[in-house]
Amino acid sequence: MGALRFRILGGILGLLAVGSTAAQAQARRTSTAASDAPTFQRELTYGVNFNTNGGMIGGAMFRSTRMISTDWSRFWMLEAVEVKHPKEQRLQNLYSGGIYVPGKMNYAFVLRPSVGAQRVVFRKAPDSGVQVSALASAGPSVALMMPYYIYYDYTKRDNTGRPIGAEDIRAEQYDPDKHPPEDIFIYDRAPLFSGASEVKPQIGGHVRGALTFEYGRYRDAIAGVETGFLFEAYPKQLSILGSNSVDAAQLNNKYFTSVYLTIYIGTRK
Repeated sequence: MGALRFRILGGILGLLAVGSTAAQAQARRTSTAASDAPTFQRELTYGVNFNTNGGMIGGAMFRSTRMISTDWSRFWMLEAVEVKHPKEQRLQNLYSGGIYVPGKMNYAFVLRPSVGAQRVVFRKAPDSGVQVSALASAGPSVALMMPYYIYYDYTKRDNTGRPIGAEDIRAEQYDPDKHPPEDIFIYDRAPLFSGASEVKPQIGGHVRGALTFEYGRYRDAIAGVETGFLFEAYPKQLSILGSNSVDAAQLNNKYFTSVYLTIYIGTRK
């Protein structure tokens, strides 16, 4: 009878031990899953871009990010920038005071939709500090080539240069064969969107790699900077500049590299 009691007691203790082990394993799995689960699901950011192929302000950026885990996320983004030729130089007409870019035939406004992934490299403290992440993305590039218009002075003049009759100043696309770089009759640059009805798209592609440095005192609001490298390619040259002495294929490029900096703010949900 005593032996039977010991066997029953041993069986109960064994079941309790197995149950305790299973409970501990389940607790560890739950804890691990909880630590891997992100504290927010979506992030929206908006930024201003500065790059080595643009002007003072290169363009703008919008990004939507979905969290996969505390360390990994995927995103899609849209960037709109202006790409300038490295040889662009502004020139002032000393007679009219107008400022234009000699040789410039087209503006190149580029839209870059892309998808990518991001990984946290260094996590900040809950309420302060800087979080460092690495990202990579790729996608198409749509270059919108818009004619560069100038005001040209067609006013008739006598041998001394004095106007004869009414002033005749017309807006037309810059033509390097027709308008020498320092032509005194180039009156000024025409308004930016004078050639908007003549836009021609060119399709290419791009890839980028970057680091983001994010600061935010609150969990639902963020601010930071992104700095990185971008490579972009097109099937043929983007005709930004022209010359009456150099072939356009030699003057313009179809491959572009740039270093960029984006300052952004955003929200989390």
